[in-house]
Amino acid sequence: MALKSDLDLVEDFTGGEVEAFNELVRRYQERVYWIARRILGDHGEADDVTQDVFVRVYESLKNFRSDSRFYTWLYRIATNVSLNALKKKKTKLFASLEDSAMSMESESDGPLAELDRKEYRTMVEKAIERLPARQKLVFVLRYYEEMPYDEMAKILGRSEGGLKANYFHAVKKIQSFVQKEMGQ
Repeated sequence: MALKSDLDLVEDFTGGEVEAFNELVRRYQERVYWIARRILGDHGEADDVTQDVFVRVYESLKNFRSDSRFYTWLYRIATNVSLNALKKKKTKLFASLEDSAMSMESESDGPLAELDRKEYRTMVEKAIERLPARQKLVFVLRYYEEMPYDEMAKILGRSEGGLKANYFHAVKKIQSFVQKEMGQ
């Protein structure tokens, strides 16, 4: 039996088949969690946001228009809910860099090299923490999610040029902060 498309599942759900919604959750729960986790930097908050996202999707799925992909629509909801949660926090937490290229290390590295990597990672995390919310979001989507600018533009309702500028400025701010911390 072939897998149903997202659109087929949405149609099944709006027709009263609750299991179709459960399948959408299974397909996208991990992706929604990781976008929330990278924006918020905290496992528990990412879990809460993920649950909140799917509650909102459940409540508004009947209003879904198929003029965009389901995943794009879901991602926009996940991003907005995550940003709202970030705004509510007193201090902005940083995105995890465990997936970054810096974590790729050779077996021959000694403890000093590992310490240097951890210190560098901490500096980068502090730099990301200091970014304005919009730049942080664009950085996370582009760097961690490797999302193309055209898809980001659909999700965030912004121009590709503006998103490229946000990413460029975020990278420059991170580089500047790290260089300053390293005394360069």
